[in-house]
Amino acid sequence: MMTISATARQMTVEQYLQLMEEVRERTFYLVEPLSESAIVRQHNPLMSPIKWDIGHIANFEELWFLQQALNHPPINEKYNYIYNALTKPRNERERLPLPSLDETVEYLRFVRSRVSEHLHHFSMDAGDPLLRGGFLFELVIRHEMQHQETMLIAMQMMDQGTYTPPERRPVPEGKSRENEMTYFPGGEFVMGWDRSSFAYDNEQPAHRRVVEPFYIDTVPVTAGDYLQFIRAGGYGRREFWSEEGWRWKEEAAADAPMFWKELDGAWYQRRFDEVLLVSEREPVSHVNYHEAEAYCRFAGKRLPTETEWEYAASWIPESGEKLQYPWGESPDSEFANWNQLEFGPAEVGAFPLNQSPGGCFDMIGGIWEWTSSDFQAYPGFEAFPYPEYSEIFFGDEYKVLRGGSWATMDRVISTTFRNWDFPIRQQIFAGFRCARDAE
Repeated sequence: MMTISATARQMTVEQYLQLMEEVRERTFYLVEPLSESAIVRQHNPLMSPIKWDIGHIANFEELWFLQQALNHPPINEKYNYIYNALTKPRNERERLPLPSLDETVEYLRFVRSRVSEHLHHFSMDAGDPLLRGGFLFELVIRHEMQHQETMLIAMQMMDQGTYTPPERRPVPEGKSRENEMTYFPGGEFVMGWDRSSFAYDNEQPAHRRVVEPFYIDTVPVTAGDYLQFIRAGGYGRREFWSEEGWRWKEEAAADAPMFWKELDGAWYQRRFDEVLLVSEREPVSHVNYHEAEAYCRFAGKRLPTETEWEYAASWIPESGEKLQYPWGESPDSEFANWNQLEFGPAEVGAFPLNQSPGGCFDMIGGIWEWTSSDFQAYPGFEAFPYPEYSEIFFGDEYKVLRGGSWATMDRVISTTFRNWDFPIRQQIFAGFRCARDAE
């Protein structure tokens, strides 16, 4: 009997409002070290000005709570125009007629006050699927959490010294692990999630898939592993690269992960305001899909499909049980390197309880992991609550990433959550682990 476990998160509207306030406090906490000029300026065309992200967070909350759920008119028609992420690409956002920083913060506060005033309208038992079970609260809360990670990416791309994290929580040391592979026998399993707890439309519907036997790395590829690829001339060896990957490498003149530099034979990486010797026991980060694919070829392996990744992270073949997290059903903050305040990945194996039923470590948190899969709809997919969240991105332009990073909040990530991005993107907090076919 195949089952899907689910953790019911029954909360009252008052509890949700309190959580929204805590999430907002985190947003302000993360940006507080920045000067006003740093918040206003667009530091890289790949990322928005921080001020735009802040205004977009407010507009998303207004759009769904006030305009969609309550049919209220827009607070300001201009805001729906300038904060539309689909019609206003990132490289244009600095040139938009954005309100001042003070006005943007006031917009945040005004929207929240209006939502609080109408809290009695947002019943958990409403017939409207947008409200039922707290869906709208989860949507808005997770949206802001995801933008916190987006802003952290932008802060990492700022010039050295522009952003100094308000704190850096220490992480435990990792336990030395060999670069081993774990065998999975495959078979039929449940892919995706159902509606018994919050899930995005692209994670649904849950459906059965057959997986062929495969091997997958027990831990993500480390910086030390990746240094072997660099020292073997991997960036100059055409046989490891796809045609598209080689073209990107040549055009970008890439010779290492983003933010890495070599000095006197040693490799250093910049992490916000610090330049650190590359830690060989950390997972390699800031590599794109092409770099991950090239390393896998160098190692005689390949990237896992997202089906293999999810199977390895969540499935218990003996019981036919699907886990929301590799260790079970509780998003325990002590089990993984997530929730932002470490401001960087931990060494592999530093969280021994972050282990899947099949023996893979660190599949949640640390770094996003590239898979070989295009971002496609599951059979029976239905867009909800709007096509622009997932549907318009389906196709072969984007690759799926899994697992979340140190900058991802625990409420956002699970074994079924699907992220996606262009294969050329290095700025995201992403690495990978390898797989290979069973012999």
